[in-house]
Amino acid sequence: MSTNLKIDPYGFREYDARWLYEKDINLLGITNLGKGLGSQIINHTKKKNPRVIVGHDYRSYSEEIKNSLKKGLISTGCYVEDVGLSLSPMVYFAQFNLNADAVAMVTASHNENGWTGVKMGIQKGLTHAPEEMKELKEITLNEKFIKGQGKEENIKGIQDIYKNDLINKNKIKKKIKAVVACGNGTAGIFAPDILRGIGCEVIELDCNLDWTFPKYNPNPEDLEMLHEIAKSVKENNADIGFGFDGDGDRVGVIDNSGNEIFSDKIGLLIARNLSNFHQNSKFIVDVKSTGLFSTDVILKKNHCKTLYWKTGHSHIKRKVHKENALAGFEKSGHFFFNEPLGYGYDDGINSAIQVCHLLQNQNRKMTEIISELPITYQSPTMAPYCKDEEKYKVVDDLVAKFKEIKDQKIKIDNQEISEVLTVNGIRFTFKDGSWGLIRASSNKPSLVVVTESPTSDKRKLNIFKFIDETLQKTGKIGEYDQKI
Repeated sequence: MSTNLKIDPYGFREYDARWLYEKDINLLGITNLGKGLGSQIINHTKKKNPRVIVGHDYRSYSEEIKNSLKKGLISTGCYVEDVGLSLSPMVYFAQFNLNADAVAMVTASHNENGWTGVKMGIQKGLTHAPEEMKELKEITLNEKFIKGQGKEENIKGIQDIYKNDLINKNKIKKKIKAVVACGNGTAGIFAPDILRGIGCEVIELDCNLDWTFPKYNPNPEDLEMLHEIAKSVKENNADIGFGFDGDGDRVGVIDNSGNEIFSDKIGLLIARNLSNFHQNSKFIVDVKSTGLFSTDVILKKNHCKTLYWKTGHSHIKRKVHKENALAGFEKSGHFFFNEPLGYGYDDGINSAIQVCHLLQNQNRKMTEIISELPITYQSPTMAPYCKDEEKYKVVDDLVAKFKEIKDQKIKIDNQEISEVLTVNGIRFTFKDGSWGLIRASSNKPSLVVVTESPTSDKRKLNIFKFIDETLQKTGKIGEYDQKI
């Protein structure tokens, strides 16, 4: 390896790559990543000059990172088609629209400034899963690069084609007043135009691009962002509030009274609505999502089945594809709509559009629609610090511990564990439907903790207290990002 090359192996995450730039990776490292990705694409497609769509988000350093990545791709023989400033879903869309062989999107999504990363995929509509990431890491770190003669081309006009594709398929007649918040991230030049285009009256909130993120990170799971949207919804007497993340593949939703609705509940409302038109369908949800999917009366009436699966946009996307599910919903705000509703990938703006269709079809206020769901008391997603090199071992030990608690019928808040799900960390459920989850974060040095109870807020808190005490005993846990 070159002496001044910097590329931290831990940057290769479960389904994308993320580093602190320039602490953990430098431009030479990025070029090598491009060489690794180019070699991988050539190996998979069996093409000498595969066409790769490349885009970047609005961070101050994203363009120089993209240029170094392109250099690496071109050196292997890839034909790079650069679509410029993009959202992740726009890059995914461009692969379908231009019938290209692969995608590489330079973004660290909602991570704080200083982070960079790449979301990539070869098969249309799908992004790298752990197997592909492991292979990419292996090629890149061992410099098993293919040498070739590539080239690059700047593709103009994809922004408008992408916007018009969503607008033309989704016109609405009902006048919906929507607050559109983008946290000064890249979605600011897309979401307001598209939602206006389908027929919404749009109130913009932090839609001007500012890579310093002066107010808060563009993250629809961040309570700070949600509170700002809630305030604006109430001040403007809006019907709905939408909050988009940094690269536009996720959305958070606020109802007309200014209440935050967790994305899994929005997913359930959309699933109910869709199940009336698509009976016998399958839905995929992640392990952080509400337990209501498995007991929902409308889904049962329409003979629809819900599978709980691994958290992470790549995992859910692939499961939706594999199971030929109608849609997939992730609590973090990634929604996936398969044919005939979409191309299978996650697009926060398309998700917001589906909420607009829901409001039009039901012709009632969001508060009325949401009030039909059984009440549950949900925690936000909480992330206690845990070193990258320790987090998976910590979770494995906890899986064994909770299985023991179940087998020995040890009670938590006077409840016995009735079911343990281990597809992704540990999700333990009680007879009353309350549950707790502990898993390793796939893109940060932290664990992820979520609890929910249909019985009481007190039970939700008691489950969290039990989890927290168990975590503290490991001695491997640092500060939480937020706590109930």
